[in-house]
Amino acid sequence: MLFGRKNRKPISIPTKKVKEWKYSTCNYCSTGCSIEIGLDENKKLVTSRGHAGADVNRGKLCIKGLLEHDLFNSPGRGTEPLIREKHYHDFEPTSWDHALDTTAAQIKNIQQQYGRDAFAVISTGQLLTEEFYTLGKLVRGCIGTNNYDGNTTLCMASAVSGYKRSFGSDGPPGCYDDFEHTHCLMAFGSNLPEQHPIIYWRLKEALEKRKFPLIVVDPRVTMLAQFADIHLPITPGTDCVLINAMMHVIINEGLQDQDYINAHTQGFDEVKALVQDYDPKSAQHICGIDEDKIRTVARLYAKAPAAMSIWTMGINQSTHGSDGVANINNLNLITGNIGKPGGTSLSITGQCNAMGTREWSSCSGLPGYRYLENEADRQEIADFWGIDAEFFPKKRGLSETDIFPAIETGEIKGLWIVATNPMTSMPNTGRIRKALEKLDFLVVQDVYQDVEMNQYAHVYFPASVWAEKQGCHTNTERRVNLIDNALAPFANSKPDFWIFNQLAKRFDHGNIIHFPDQPEQAFEEMKQLSKGEDRTLDISGMSYEKIIQARGIQWPYREGSTSLKGDARLYTDGKFQTPSGKANLLPIKFYNNNEQPCQQYPFWLNSGRVVEHFHTRTRTGKIGNCNKFSPTPYMEMNPDAANELGVTHQSYVRLTSRRSDAVVMVQLTHRVPRNMVFIPFHFHDCVNRLTLGLLDPHSRQPAFKQCSVRIEAIDQKEAAQLNVERRAF
Repeated sequence: MLFGRKNRKPISIPTKKVKEWKYSTCNYCSTGCSIEIGLDENKKLVTSRGHAGADVNRGKLCIKGLLEHDLFNSPGRGTEPLIREKHYHDFEPTSWDHALDTTAAQIKNIQQQYGRDAFAVISTGQLLTEEFYTLGKLVRGCIGTNNYDGNTTLCMASAVSGYKRSFGSDGPPGCYDDFEHTHCLMAFGSNLPEQHPIIYWRLKEALEKRKFPLIVVDPRVTMLAQFADIHLPITPGTDCVLINAMMHVIINEGLQDQDYINAHTQGFDEVKALVQDYDPKSAQHICGIDEDKIRTVARLYAKAPAAMSIWTMGINQSTHGSDGVANINNLNLITGNIGKPGGTSLSITGQCNAMGTREWSSCSGLPGYRYLENEADRQEIADFWGIDAEFFPKKRGLSETDIFPAIETGEIKGLWIVATNPMTSMPNTGRIRKALEKLDFLVVQDVYQDVEMNQYAHVYFPASVWAEKQGCHTNTERRVNLIDNALAPFANSKPDFWIFNQLAKRFDHGNIIHFPDQPEQAFEEMKQLSKGEDRTLDISGMSYEKIIQARGIQWPYREGSTSLKGDARLYTDGKFQTPSGKANLLPIKFYNNNEQPCQQYPFWLNSGRVVEHFHTRTRTGKIGNCNKFSPTPYMEMNPDAANELGVTHQSYVRLTSRRSDAVVMVQLTHRVPRNMVFIPFHFHDCVNRLTLGLLDPHSRQPAFKQCSVRIEAIDQKEAAQLNVERRAF
């Protein structure tokens, strides 16, 4: 007997005959999952699966990784280089030589008229590490602009800044294995089940083997908060107050590890004095967590034999992001939880190779964590590349978030965008659009021709997708893994490595500096630059063959290493990358400079990810089984607040901030408090139209998570039609 609709068609999964499996690394988030991609007899990529022998994911993949094979023939891919006279003219196909010649000529012309720094470059966290190194060599060594940055400024800059301020160097000190050893885990603004599902699976597996307290600090009842033993629904942007109050309890009750503090840190007396102003009774009125809960959490953390902290954008994307990271480091340093199993500060990185750009792209300095401000570092790289050290600037230039205001003021006339989409990802989108209109020249390099940035581009470079090229990624736990070339480039797209090499030939220094033809040769250069007993970022013992054999190797991994395992943790000897060798304990004073709810704009606006999508949906928005679960912008709203305003479930409303407005569908849920709404950040015409984007003074990272909005009723038919048009786009 048949039940349900007559002639109902059952769901069927077609058989995918795989002739060959190719080893690779997932190209979405920073977890660094090892995958195998299946090719059929026609060399077409037909499926993906997790690699069971890899330590990171042990055969598991999230929905994005399982569907990654659908990327390669997805709609909108670039097929040919394109060119146009002005951004409002039509694109016309052109040859690679003409596109590259035009770009080089425009760069030189702008620099000759307005100075070397009048041309800027904004990169990404999604290239291969050898490509980052090559791009850095091109920008720092040939083009010579100092206004060069990556979109990692929007996600990981505060983590980088906090690590440098506390430890003297970037580099997450812990690893996923710490879940197996910790006795208390505190997650700040991190929703692992949706942001990094496989890291969450590692945590869940550890909790099933050995129960330990899980504490989640998040203003929203996220999926991770639902699974937590203790959820602290903090007032947005006040994490530093909570941590100071915790340290007040720990120090005043004598729960700190004084022996570790004395041996391996400096600045304890200043921190001890500052936190006296943050007693839990006073702090509770700022951070929104009651004083007894603060004391309970502080004692749990300090008394645990090993305790660890993880965080993502809830900490980083704030005007206090760098301070928040430094304060998490303070908490772990005073409790002796750095450099030991289960005790660490571990930032959970956003993009697949944000670590690679931090290590080798030269965005914030020079390759291998070297500083432009350090004369010896400038000389070492100049000698290695064969150019005059005076060609390098003496300090870092503008970050991405400062480059766009410099376009507004006319300081920057030309821009090269590589594999990123500021039209979606930057705060206050309307302001970005107006800035782009002022550029004399914009070149966009991207896998997809229909990326929003191309509305303003004069030249478009079609780039290849990850499996169409070869090179490495570094994941959150410093594990270097390989992507092997499985496919030929799509149509007339080219690997980013090839594009950088070809453009370098069009500059004078491109004939002096060696640009290898193969990524593996670039990797050998990176190995040479990484050598040194005093360098944490040492990959000199690695090779492509060893990386594949080990399914990824963590750095440091020094020349002469015989095992296939690098060092799982940094600072195990208590020696840090500061001049004194001791970690810096930094007194963090809280300044409340957030935009906050008021009578005119009574709701906090919060944003974040959903599991189906990645960043600006440039890729996942084109994959049916990702997009169908989250095809349209929506807003989580508290039912009690909605009832007061007459807003119903699945109706449309207009959100308005001091900057712009956006139309979204309402989803009623108690996951958000009465004075807050939450919107996934993946949609180009939605949340970042509204955001304020005040900058952290240390990292220059925007405060995406803290601004205020009001909610207005709108015509439902008009809104529904807008949604149809949006989905069609």
